[in-house]
Amino acid sequence: MENYAVLSLETHLYFARIMKEHSLFLMAGFPCKDESWIKKADWFREQFEDLLRNVVRMSNQRVTPCILCANELTTEFTIPAEERTSKLSGVPIDTQITCDTKELRARQHRNMNHNMNRNMNCRNHSTCPNDRMLFQQVRRINERALQLVNGLIDFKECLLKEVRNGKLFNANYPLLIQHIIREAKLYRDTIMNLQQNRTCNHETLLGTETFWNQIMMEHALFIRGLLDPTECQLIDTANDFAMDYKKLLEIAKEKDCEASEKLTKRTLEKTIEYSKFKVAGTEGILDCKIASIILPLLADHVLREANHYIRILKVGIREEDV
Repeated sequence: MENYAVLSLETHLYFARIMKEHSLFLMAGFPCKDESWIKKADWFREQFEDLLRNVVRMSNQRVTPCILCANELTTEFTIPAEERTSKLSGVPIDTQITCDTKELRARQHRNMNHNMNRNMNCRNHSTCPNDRMLFQQVRRINERALQLVNGLIDFKECLLKEVRNGKLFNANYPLLIQHIIREAKLYRDTIMNLQQNRTCNHETLLGTETFWNQIMMEHALFIRGLLDPTECQLIDTANDFAMDYKKLLEIAKEKDCEASEKLTKRTLEKTIEYSKFKVAGTEGILDCKIASIILPLLADHVLREANHYIRILKVGIREEDV
């Protein structure tokens, strides 16, 4: 039960922020005339922001240290990126949520005596009252998140269909809309697994790598396409990263289990390098030293996703070494 609560809260701390930002990016990409689409995207942004606010309030001393140390929930750039993006787009962003996220503290490991006493006190109950209350609260959050993400997936898929049919314009690439649909579906699958008491670990590492290498490759393609044409060196670097991840995806199709560990370590090295590139890019965009049409929050967003993937890879390597 405790594992269920911890993994649920950690899932929402990461993905609810990602979903609210997806909604913001879509919202900012509509022409002014598409008021109904803007309002719908803004509704999802507000709902996921409220969900995230509630999850942050519940998460202090309940989540593991690794998720707070990985720079995947926030980075040093998140608040300035939110402030600049809000000013540029006119979309309100509650930066207090980010401040509160930065203040979160990890759960304390219970010692053996505490666990023995707790078990004796609760021997006549399947769970302690506090545990039952937390379980119920988290289950309600999961149910709400599942309902919201299902709606957001439908919204994104409808948008993609209209864009492809030439009936609607959005400043985001059709591939980017596909990209954020896949991320939303991963969020949905994770919640459903938690709710159905399936394994709470990530999918097999190879399957996880395939998903995230595709995401990383597409980030590089988007960055390449959103940079000003005068940023030749950055465009070439972004293209190189896209080709590197494309090669990793091709190798993964051919490798056997024995070789997969080496591939994972190679992927980790590449993703750490990629994260550093994204750090430099986010700094450059915030300092107005890089010419692009990249919103500052989008730069920070893709940086956090790279950091999230680094943590997944590190956990996978440690498990293989056991």
